[in-house]
Amino acid sequence: MSDQRSPTVFICEDDEAVLDLLVTRLRIAGYHTVHERDGFNGFEMIRRLRPTACILDINMPRMTGFEVLKRMRSEPLTSHIPVLMLTARKGPDDIKMAIKLGATDYLCKPFSQDQLLARVARLVRKRTEDASKAPAFD
Repeated sequence: MSDQRSPTVFICEDDEAVLDLLVTRLRIAGYHTVHERDGFNGFEMIRRLRPTACILDINMPRMTGFEVLKRMRSEPLTSHIPVLMLTARKGPDDIKMAIKLGATDYLCKPFSQDQLLARVARLVRKRTEDASKAPAFD
């Protein structure tokens, strides 16, 4: 069980095998994880939980990762949360769209676990550094 003071990483991924891998690796690395397999429900959980960082797949049921990211960036409570887009979509247009919508980072599947952990650590550092800028809504 994770220490509640550990950074919370929210994962929105519909592929069960990838989700299991992400949850396992991040928990071993000391992160508290919360996850959802559907973009619509994922966005609602992000709004409610306001995690330290998010990992979003692009292709998900009910709401794509792009739509989740766009909504996150439009709301004061979630606009500052760093987001890693983790997807099989490797096209330059997908990467440009993610950056345009406000993604902090972009990682293509398949990925190395070391790459994943390094990028998540960078998101958490960014959030810690930006914490003083975040709105204090309760």
